[in-house]
Amino acid sequence: MKDQFQELYYKHYKKLALIPIIILLIALLTLGVHYAQTGDILDKDVSLKGGTTATIYTSTLFPNLEESLKEKFSDGDFNIRTIEEFGTNTQIGIVVEVSNIEPDELKSALEEITGLELSSDNYSVEFIGGSLGESFYRQMAIALVLAFIFMAIVVFIAFRVAIPSVVVIFSAFADMVCTLAVLDFVGIKLSTSGIAAILLLVGYSVHTDIILTTKLLRTHEGNLFQRLIEAMKTGLTMSAASIVALGIAYFLSGSFVLQQMFLIIIIGLVFDIIMTYGMNAGLLIWYIKKRKLE
Repeated sequence: MKDQFQELYYKHYKKLALIPIIILLIALLTLGVHYAQTGDILDKDVSLKGGTTATIYTSTLFPNLEESLKEKFSDGDFNIRTIEEFGTNTQIGIVVEVSNIEPDELKSALEEITGLELSSDNYSVEFIGGSLGESFYRQMAIALVLAFIFMAIVVFIAFRVAIPSVVVIFSAFADMVCTLAVLDFVGIKLSTSGIAAILLLVGYSVHTDIILTTKLLRTHEGNLFQRLIEAMKTGLTMSAASIVALGIAYFLSGSFVLQQMFLIIIIGLVFDIIMTYGMNAGLLIWYIKKRKLE
């Protein structure tokens, strides 16, 4: 089994590097199609594009609430979800998000549809202006770009060689793009907490790539394949432990914000395994063989 694994990397490392690149191209195509259709690469929730978020604290089910609201506000872009008690399926509230309806109008409509008298005891509302939401989105996009720039500088200083340093940053970029493409595909709207999760994911992705690059370039104990196996053991153990922990937290958490963060990181970690041990490992083996650094 070990010899077969070694042969896979030594004889087919170029093909292994090609598969993640194809996945990345599909992800870029997905984001491009979404941009052509909507004018943005991602669907954003009210925290990023502005709007009203209303929360009704009730255990009563209103299965036709969204349809009723759309009948009343034909141009409303509604997103409705329930709040559940931690660790159970017991509903304790309903959250209604809409981007183009004023808070007072929404409250009146909800009272009419649900038959509830909404007050500060069972109702709360938040309003984010469109310009403020767009400002959040722009600032977080800038933060993401700056994160990549500074990571590239640090990685280059650490390794002092261009190609492996570029591959590390490119792998992290690929993880992020593929994760965003999955969010587009399944129709998840990105929130401010989602962008925070993407920043965490980028940092984690760079970490696993640096472990791999350090083992292959800086460590000289054993042959290239032995060093690759050691790096994979460490990186895959970290990734598997993180996926299991976040998966448990996702199913136990009743918070939509936390669930979105956990889901984004889990998706990203799966892509990180593909990019790190497919593309990054394959390109590093090519670089080491070409420079005769084995």
